[in-house]
Amino acid sequence: VVYEQDGVFIHPSCGKNDDQDSLIAGILRVIEKENEVVVDWRPLDETLDTSNILCAGKDSSSVVEWTQTPKEKCSRGADRPSSYEAEWDMVTTVSFKKKPHSNGDATTHANGESKWSFLFSLTDLKSIKQNKKGMGWSYLVFCLKDDVKLPALHFHRGDSKLLIKCLEKHVALDESPDHEQVLLVKTQKSLSQSFENLLDEPSYGLLQKLKRDPYTVTMGRFSKVTNYIFDSFRLSDPSHQRRPPSEMADFINDTIPGLKINQQEEPGFEVITRIDLGKQPEVSRREPVSAEEWAKNMDSEGRILDVDYIKRSIFKGGLCHTLRKEAWKFLLGYFPWNSSKEERANLQKRKTDEYFRMKLQWKSVSEEQEKRNSRLRDYRSLIEKDVNRTDRTNKFYEGEDNPGLILLHDILMTYCMYDFDLGYVQGMSDLLSPVLYVMENEVDAFWCFVSYMDQMHQNFEEQMQGMKTQLIQLSTLLRLLDSGFCSYLESQDSGYLYFCFRWLLIRFKREFSFQDILRLWEVMWTELPCQNFHLLLCCAILESEKQQIMDKHYDFNDILKHINELSMKIDVEYILCKAEAISMQMMNCKELPQAVSEILGIESSSVTPDSDTGEDESGAELSCPTSLYQSISTPVIAANGTRDSTQQMSETQSLTPA
Repeated sequence: VVYEQDGVFIHPSCGKNDDQDSLIAGILRVIEKENEVVVDWRPLDETLDTSNILCAGKDSSSVVEWTQTPKEKCSRGADRPSSYEAEWDMVTTVSFKKKPHSNGDATTHANGESKWSFLFSLTDLKSIKQNKKGMGWSYLVFCLKDDVKLPALHFHRGDSKLLIKCLEKHVALDESPDHEQVLLVKTQKSLSQSFENLLDEPSYGLLQKLKRDPYTVTMGRFSKVTNYIFDSFRLSDPSHQRRPPSEMADFINDTIPGLKINQQEEPGFEVITRIDLGKQPEVSRREPVSAEEWAKNMDSEGRILDVDYIKRSIFKGGLCHTLRKEAWKFLLGYFPWNSSKEERANLQKRKTDEYFRMKLQWKSVSEEQEKRNSRLRDYRSLIEKDVNRTDRTNKFYEGEDNPGLILLHDILMTYCMYDFDLGYVQGMSDLLSPVLYVMENEVDAFWCFVSYMDQMHQNFEEQMQGMKTQLIQLSTLLRLLDSGFCSYLESQDSGYLYFCFRWLLIRFKREFSFQDILRLWEVMWTELPCQNFHLLLCCAILESEKQQIMDKHYDFNDILKHINELSMKIDVEYILCKAEAISMQMMNCKELPQAVSEILGIESSSVTPDSDTGEDESGAELSCPTSLYQSISTPVIAANGTRDSTQQMSETQSLTPA
């Protein structure tokens, strides 16, 4: 509740007989839900029980009886089992029927609520009429879309100024040019309306939502936003002239403080000048590591003999599915690479005890205790919502009362006990889902998830430092790779690469099919061939789409739409080949800027801190991790996915630049 005022009356007799006995006293509240802001008025004798909350429908008069239609509610509920706002189904299925003007008695229905009670979302607000002058009580009238007018609210204690101030935090109000007593809601270019239409979820403004919860906006398919959103960033004059890039920069910087990319030269950042990286080499991939190959690389005690060989092989081909349950524990750091089978068994026993001790902590919290622990309540509420919409088309999670969903819920709740400061943030269920699918074990999945979250932690922290850093680093890499494309993106107000936010936040989870994401993640977890390989994957995708974006002269809106529509259409093997080729291109460059070397974790004696692009006097070669390119005699799969069954070629041959 962000605003509450008692002594707010409805005068049912419309001024003809305003004696105290005929007035209906009530409480006016403005309530923030996760993705919704609502205005609620109800008589004093009613409680704020959400089961009683009703909503005005279209064409209602100022004297309305709101009634629910059970049949309608049931049918609508069945249509929206996975709704992001399922708890609001009751509100959106309320119907109404007009009532003739009564004598002003606040009659109640059988279920106890007054016919005068009302609630509406700010996304439905059209205008507010208020009295600024004259004697008597201050009053205002809410007018909803389709000219639905609600009963006038009279403020017997104070005035409506605080309410208006509160509402202005969530909607833009402008004085009507025709009536000074009327405040109009900007609806033509309303951010909230465009989100409601395009994202199928209620929202009360992009700027407010990005500031409060950028993850929700991002996970809610932010990149589907089209002209409605961009129009709101333009000037309001009829010519629809775009705001200058500097103002766009201010908007994004206000949303993510500290994020400043490409708009101006900044102290402490290199100016990346154009460098010829040479031709991208041809890259091939091999078959996945088989169970037989894995077993051959273990000694009698279960220790891996050649860790580097295994990592290189996984990077080049991934794992067959039967191996993932064991190999992922090494890749994620749950099992030490040099551990024996017995040591791993003892570790699992200890970790099992530790897990169930933490699980018991939240399981043993009584309802009374939870009432006094708002953070735990919030975590539980978010987790329950997200679990019910995570990978529900996958057989492992589909259907009601699915054991997989229960495990998903319990692991995320236990993680809140493990890291209570971070708790749960939307998007974390996307990271856990594939891990649990592979492990098929609650304890193992939890500890693998803990290790994965150690890598991803900064993405979900309140200050979003991890996301800021990655977007800046991605911009730096892309500018080196193709400065012309970067300049084009900037000319379309897309230089911030904000459309990559979801890619980075949950490591492409929503961009590839479920099986492809298993392959992509295990390749990234090898930490080869360099640091931040996931940023090179972003570069590979963007470079693949560059031609279409530039040839068709895509603007801000078109770019967002195009990038969003790539979801589930990207060839994972092709992108892995392309990203690896880009890494080789950069690591073979003798004039690599210092900033790029640091991003990729490459030590180079040929670059200078001020990014002088001249050759180093000593002529020193770039030092890069050559272990990846050591010979591995295996069948290979080309970028097009075909296998050469006869030719045995060395890894060195397949990776050497043309």
